[in-house]
Amino acid sequence: MVFRLTTVTLGASDAVRLAAFYQALLGGETVTDDEGWIVLRTPNSGVSLAFQREDDYRRPVWPELPGQQQMMVHLEIEVDDLSAGLAHALACGAVLADHQPQDDVRVCLDPAGHPFCLWVGQ
Repeated sequence: MVFRLTTVTLGASDAVRLAAFYQALLGGETVTDDEGWIVLRTPNSGVSLAFQREDDYRRPVWPELPGQQQMMVHLEIEVDDLSAGLAHALACGAVLADHQPQDDVRVCLDPAGHPFCLWVGQ
C-alpha cells in the first residue's frame, strides 16, 4: 500500500486572491480553477497547493492568543537567499510577522493570514 501526499489545501475568504499570491510567490501553473476551488501545481515540489473559499473564514492569529483563531497549518518554504526571498515575498503581498522566533528564519503572513516560514537550506 502506498500513501503519497499530493496537495495541501488552505482555506480563505478569497481563494482567488490567495491562489494569485502563491502563484506570484512560488510560480507554477493553475491546474484546476472552479468557483471557490483552485489548485496550483508548484514547481520544484511534489506537492500542489489548493485554495478553498470558506464563507465563514476567520483569519488566524500568530503567534496564538487565547480565545482567537489559531493557525491550523503553516508552510515551510526553502529559499537560496533569505534577504532576497523575503523581499520577493513582501513584493508579492506577504506581511512580515511581528514575532520572529529564530534569527535564520523569517515568518511571514499570506493575504489570508496563514503564516509561512522562509528558510535557507543547507
